[in-house]
Amino acid sequence: MAATGLDVFDKTLQTTNIWLDDIMEDVGPDRQMAWHLLAAVLRTLRDRLPLDLAAHLGSQLPLLVRGVYYDQWHPASQPERLRTRDEFLERIAEKLRGSRPINVSDGARSVLRTLARHVEHGQIAKVRQALPQPLQEFWAAEPAQESVITKP
Repeated sequence: MAATGLDVFDKTLQTTNIWLDDIMEDVGPDRQMAWHLLAAVLRTLRDRLPLDLAAHLGSQLPLLVRGVYYDQWHPASQPERLRTRDEFLERIAEKLRGSRPINVSDGARSVLRTLARHVEHGQIAKVRQALPQPLQEFWAAEPAQESVITKP
């Protein structure tokens, strides 16, 4: 029997849990921390992207993840001018204030790796190319992993 009785909700819960499991492999078995980290990284990334690309990336996310991605969005102030890896990581750390301590760099890499595994390669390539070189290099520092695209 379905958990919610609605296939769309059950599917997004299942997919979101797969993403969180991927993140928890890197940051530990704290699902709530993985959720906060996913939200912080996605929102920081979203705010750095040009408006049309940010919206297109959002459309590729599972429904539940899409909700946290768009929460607190102010498109009129985009894109932010984060140019360095440190600025990017500082913004993520600000969003994680009040959470348990975590290595923000490792956590951000985990979320970016999860995003690259589950979103279409072409979309990820466009997002990476829209970032300044230091952020492209930070993301590209990830070891190549098999793509496991999960549809929202």
